[in-house]
Amino acid sequence: MNQIDEIAHLIQLSVAPVFLLTGVGTLLNVLSGRLARIVDRARVLEQRLDTPDPPHAAAIGNELRVLERRGSLMYQAIKLSTMSALLVCLVIAVLFASSRLHYSTGLIVSGLFIAAMLASIVSLALFLREVYFAIGTFEIALPAGTRQQATDRRMHATQDKR
Repeated sequence: MNQIDEIAHLIQLSVAPVFLLTGVGTLLNVLSGRLARIVDRARVLEQRLDTPDPPHAAAIGNELRVLERRGSLMYQAIKLSTMSALLVCLVIAVLFASSRLHYSTGLIVSGLFIAAMLASIVSLALFLREVYFAIGTFEIALPAGTRQQATDRRMHATQDKR
């Protein structure tokens, strides 16, 4: 193969990791957006606690602890996704370097790619865990009277089915 054909082939090999890099970048965008929402919510709750004799202080404290755990999960997921992106970049760089140096780096590229996939898998698992926490603490804030009416209707519907 001539030099231009080699470079064209190398670019073809690098296209798949570049698409992977785009996907990881999109995931990082989602993760950082969730982290920003967690931080914003925590700031609002902290401001409520700063008022003299805050109502529902215990509930606010509980929610802040959950938000802290969720934020920690998002931070870890972002860290792993970033590591995955860096490993994919290294895969691309090693592919180009191996072509220019005429040195076989199949084992290195395979190892980097596997490490990138493992980092992405763990990052997605942490994301799923954070979503689980978010859903577990999800509550629609209905006025007390409306909440009681809804509870009463559910109880009557359950009794009617018997």
